[in-house]
Amino acid sequence: MGTPISLIVGLGNPGYEYQNTRHNAGVWFLQALARQFNVSFTEQAKFFGITARATIAGHSVHLLAPMTFMNLSGKSVAALAQFFKISTEAILVAHDELDLLPGTVRLKQGGGSGGHNGLKDLIRALGNQNNFQRLRLGIGHPGQTSAVSNYVLGTPPSSEKQRIEAAIEMALPEIPAIIRGETQAVMNRLNREREEN
Repeated sequence: MGTPISLIVGLGNPGYEYQNTRHNAGVWFLQALARQFNVSFTEQAKFFGITARATIAGHSVHLLAPMTFMNLSGKSVAALAQFFKISTEAILVAHDELDLLPGTVRLKQGGGSGGHNGLKDLIRALGNQNNFQRLRLGIGHPGQTSAVSNYVLGTPPSSEKQRIEAAIEMALPEIPAIIRGETQAVMNRLNREREEN
């Protein structure tokens, strides 16, 4: 059994102009989770983000969407984690993933940033600890590194957005198990999903 989760973070950029961009897939997931558990977000200046609290699988869990820009996400996450004394292993971060196709979702424990600016800042802000869990939501890759910035800040076509939303729907039922610390079992199930598709 892994560590039970106390904080779920959805990475993205604040502001109307970014809300439908691929880079906000983590926020889309967090919003879907809040809807499922019927909780609403409030702005918390001391945590540089919007937060909610939900009881999931018998655990009280903080939900956080940083209102800093993506490359400063760590400031928000570290502020909340330090205030509530949440260890790095008890954090789940939902984020967009270039290395997975739209419609794919994976759970991962620890690892590097993979060039993701939000994860990079988070690792730095958490004292170079990278052993948080990641819910990786595939957005696909534009093919060339030079095109990545415009791609992640672009709005996906509706067919692609539907696939990303389907991946979010696939992940939601797994959240109680992730929160209970059943990391390996969830990884196995989400990986099997790929083989069956």
